[in-house]
Amino acid sequence: MRLIESSAPCMVDFRHNNEALRRQVTASALRGRNDMLKIVEVGPRDGLQNETAVIPPDLKIAFVDALSLSGVCEIEASAFVSPRWVPQLADAEEVFRSISRTDGVIYSALVPNERGLDRAIAARVDKVAVFTAASETFNRKNINTSTAGSIRRFLPVVRGAKSVGLTVRGYVSTAFWCAFEGRIPPAAVISLVEKLFDIGVDEVSVSDTVGKATPEEVGRLLDRLLTRIPADRIAMHFHDTYGRGVENVLTSRLYGIRIFDASVGGLGGCPYAPGATGNVATEAVVKALESKGVAVGVDLEKLAHARHLLDPFLVEDRRTMPEDGSPVCAACEYSTGDVCCRRR
Repeated sequence: MRLIESSAPCMVDFRHNNEALRRQVTASALRGRNDMLKIVEVGPRDGLQNETAVIPPDLKIAFVDALSLSGVCEIEASAFVSPRWVPQLADAEEVFRSISRTDGVIYSALVPNERGLDRAIAARVDKVAVFTAASETFNRKNINTSTAGSIRRFLPVVRGAKSVGLTVRGYVSTAFWCAFEGRIPPAAVISLVEKLFDIGVDEVSVSDTVGKATPEEVGRLLDRLLTRIPADRIAMHFHDTYGRGVENVLTSRLYGIRIFDASVGGLGGCPYAPGATGNVATEAVVKALESKGVAVGVDLEKLAHARHLLDPFLVEDRRTMPEDGSPVCAACEYSTGDVCCRRR
């Protein structure tokens, strides 16, 4: 493994050879640097998992390496899931084995079960993520179990990760709207977030999976959530289906949120949220925050270089409105039936 120095503002010094100590420092990085805004680049996992073109492993490795030099604090590099369900990420071990790990950048992975955790530990990940949803229907379509069942399923993952000193993130999907159930009550989200912290996760990413949340809805949830959970343990994860991702990031920032997920070039989507398009673009998040005087420390030119590595495999227009008849439209208050009215 080759280490590369970086000048990103969220860095922690990992320049030593003690792997156990390096992991211990990584696990405490979030709590130890609460003053820093943190961009979690999810393009290599959440961005690529829904792409139809097969991205070769060597290109994924080059993609992660390029992102490592951009100044982002964390990269969700892959997922240790069944290749049967997500064939795009079947090469997770190869990617983690071959990337050049930039000094201080955290390299994380999504892990659904104990088998995935064993693979992740062997691949020397810095951090793992488990996932559930505030929508029962979404959980059943995504992971074939209830919300309570999802927590029982990944509880051994959390315990196993903590036993070896790994930081654990929990994702709460469909935190505002669901393509199948419509609006999600804030109380359901808050209860689920609290359960995740109760079982030992270190941070929770609150996800607008279908990209429909408004800044007002974001504010209403954070008004209640942050009376119970410290802001520095919450990340926000927005999709840009209706073009409100950046607005929602800026709203969250006003509430003291310092951790934002984003995907370079707006890559992404979710196979179990029909009609949802890509994540909010990292470039747009960086520009918006810097326009408000927030120091982010991410190099836009280096982000662009990383994104362009994928050009031969990806279509150009990353963010489009849902197709007519999409379940996302069915959950929209402007819906007039089966035809998208194009309102946002």
